[in-house]
Amino acid sequence: MITVRPGSERGSSKFNWLDSRHTFSFGDYYDPRCMGFSDLRVINEDRVVPGAGFPTHSHRDMEIITYVLEGALAHKDSTGASSVIRVGDVQRMSAGTGISHSEYNASQTEPVHFLQIWILPNETGLQPGYEQRSFDLEKKSGSWVVVAAPDAREGALKIHQDAELSLAVLPKGEKLDYSLRAGRQAWVQVGRGKVTLNGSLLDAGDGAAISGEQVVDLTANDRSEILLFDLA
Repeated sequence: MITVRPGSERGSSKFNWLDSRHTFSFGDYYDPRCMGFSDLRVINEDRVVPGAGFPTHSHRDMEIITYVLEGALAHKDSTGASSVIRVGDVQRMSAGTGISHSEYNASQTEPVHFLQIWILPNETGLQPGYEQRSFDLEKKSGSWVVVAAPDAREGALKIHQDAELSLAVLPKGEKLDYSLRAGRQAWVQVGRGKVTLNGSLLDAGDGAAISGEQVVDLTANDRSEILLFDLA
């Protein structure tokens, strides 16, 4: 079964410095039908104007992944980590017993466009931690690149949950599939472009919950950037 979550139906938070779209209930946006999928709790698509951002705030017991689509995001947190997240970078922050961080557009002239993803951890009270790595998706165009996994294989970030995140850049007209093991589910999120997923058309910002399927078949109708979550 495939259930499409149209990007046009997402919740939103708009301020003079932020345009945020919420795939699942978040903050002041609440929809009891959209509370997450498996251990995937938040997918926020954020656009922040130059020089602005989120001041220091705190989280607990959550695996937080940040993926930049355009621009650069400056990050600081209470573990002592300080970095700039750019296109091709993926950041994982384990909030655990408690972490405080800030996120600001690193540019004074260009906007930043990124996805912030929350995944419930497999245990509470973890030691807070931070990882950031760069992945050359263009070099591996047309194939899946594992960027977060519990076993941190193939250079992926370690995530404290039975979940994996893979990314793919798919040129127009190319096809790509993903086999799901028995009992597994998937969530596909289109970061850019337009794809056909098992017969359903998805635009940028659209997502799809997939369960009871053996194979996820994708065809790029435009050059596309795709996230796939393999979930229990």
